[in-house]
Amino acid sequence: MSKPVVLIAEELSPATVEALGPDFDVVNVDGTDRPALLQALATADAILVRSATKVDAEAIAAAPKLKVIARAGVGLDNVDIKSATEAGVMVVNAPTSNIISAAELTVGHILSLARHIPAAHEALAQGQWKRSKYTGVELYEKTLGIIGLGRIGALITARLQAFGVNVVAYDPYVTSARAQQLGVTLLPLDELLAQSDFVTIHMPKTPETTGMISDAQLALMKPTAFIVNVARGGLIDEDALYRALSTKVIAGAGLDVFVSEPPKNLDLLALDNVIVTPHLGASTDEAQEKAGVSVAKSVRLALSGELVPDAVNVAGGVIEPSVRPGIALIEKIGQLFAGLATSSLTSVDVIVRGEIAEFDVSVLKLAALKGIFTNVVSESVSYVNAPLLAEQRGVTVRLITDRVSEEYRNILTLSGAFSDGTQLSVSGTLTGTKQIEKIVEINGYDVEVPFAEHLLVMIYDDRPGIVAVYGKEFGDAHINIAGMQIARTTAGGKALSVLTIDSPAPDELLERLRVAISADVLTEIDITE
Repeated sequence: MSKPVVLIAEELSPATVEALGPDFDVVNVDGTDRPALLQALATADAILVRSATKVDAEAIAAAPKLKVIARAGVGLDNVDIKSATEAGVMVVNAPTSNIISAAELTVGHILSLARHIPAAHEALAQGQWKRSKYTGVELYEKTLGIIGLGRIGALITARLQAFGVNVVAYDPYVTSARAQQLGVTLLPLDELLAQSDFVTIHMPKTPETTGMISDAQLALMKPTAFIVNVARGGLIDEDALYRALSTKVIAGAGLDVFVSEPPKNLDLLALDNVIVTPHLGASTDEAQEKAGVSVAKSVRLALSGELVPDAVNVAGGVIEPSVRPGIALIEKIGQLFAGLATSSLTSVDVIVRGEIAEFDVSVLKLAALKGIFTNVVSESVSYVNAPLLAEQRGVTVRLITDRVSEEYRNILTLSGAFSDGTQLSVSGTLTGTKQIEKIVEINGYDVEVPFAEHLLVMIYDDRPGIVAVYGKEFGDAHINIAGMQIARTTAGGKALSVLTIDSPAPDELLERLRVAISADVLTEIDITE
């Protein structure tokens, strides 16, 4: 079999290719060469990019085999996440790869603003000795205002507290307990701006945060204050910032990111009280290596069919090790459930009982939906687009957990309703030290049958001789019965047989069996890995 193709569209560290390992065909292409990119995508199973390559709807449509888009960095402005989700393509990034580099660059901007380091260097390099012109300020006992007290904000806090700086923060999602742990005082945004000598922004770029610092906010700041943005371009209104800097409303600004990159507001860059760098937040050897290695590992997981916990378009979260074995099990239960359906699904409950119910088991809902739709729809189904497929078909999905499981340590059940008014339930569990995947219930009938590639489920009137009938039919067709179990509610009532067979049964054989035993249900389900 040919190896999966991993397309590397931009220069990445050698450690990235090393982390991918020998199991893939690695192909390099210039992601900014659009025709070459689209041509290469035709055979790609994965693509690794940085910020220059645009992976938009057109690119995704050109890649019928694509399973994962990996951004070796944090921002995803160059990836069409909506189109990727609709196509079932996982999008991953490296959210923690550059946090130290970004925090250190922020500190560098603050120190440069406080001590006029770039301007003093430029003057001296031109032979001008201007000590008095570049008198600066100490950081000691100044107030630093951090807008967005996430991972980078916390790193900056730790570094600048060593300078004797008082740190205040605005972040509506941070608890007072977390702020107290960091030694930070939480304030409303207006108060933070009014009190701070230095302000640094570390917020995601959203419609709500774009332009969050504009004329009104800058007017609240001290005339001696400085503002720094190493996060996302557009969080500060650049026109408003130009007005504030050129009229000395504030003392200065440090910018690493811009609305357009390269920046087009050249008047802003020309001011003598602004320090600029060309988006260097992640531009360290260490950050680039961490980003590449991180997404390479995610690509390996994605191409092996596993869920990547930090994929940006999969609501899976971190997967507890004890929950992991249930992912493959619930997918198989989903395939069996769908194979037994008699009409279109209208609602389904994913029920998790037992010890694992104390953990986050939301990934099992994703896996169940992936299993249900795998052999039902024509498009490729993944953890990414399975919830979207359910939503498009009007299927109501609930996740129900219960820490009590009376018969098994853990048991997973799918219970659903269909458009013809029928109900169906299928349950499974993992047994023994080898964690064997077994079916333990179908519509109220108790069984214990290991999953197999080919399953046959029959429901018929319980009477003597039925086993002989289908045993002969399969024997005459040279199809081996690998396992079998029969369950019934009452003697002489309805009986359910579950058979595992070594090869698929032809349709004509199944039809003969249906007539011969007067089966209410006779369905073969092929379980795919």
